[in-house]
Amino acid sequence: MTINKEQNGTTLNIALEGRLDTNTSPDFEKELQGSLDGIEELILDFSKLDYISSAGLRVLLSTQKQMNKQGTMVIRNVNETISEVFEITGFVDILTIE
Repeated sequence: MTINKEQNGTTLNIALEGRLDTNTSPDFEKELQGSLDGIEELILDFSKLDYISSAGLRVLLSTQKQMNKQGTMVIRNVNETISEVFEITGFVDILTIE
């Protein structure tokens, strides 16, 4: 998985490419933990994300909880497969997906 970050003031854009699964979730979580201080708006671009596992969902959930305390989190450009995972797991009710 490739993680591309771009920060503009208190807004952080992260684009993920590949698979967010058991093997890559720890790297994504570490990247987020080191990047969220002072961030008020987190935008996750999933346009090139092919797959998400329960480990990836766990990272999204913990990140959403943190961002609820300091700002907002939006997930954009979700493909049909990942959208279906969000719907089945009920994450559509927890996350802001555009």
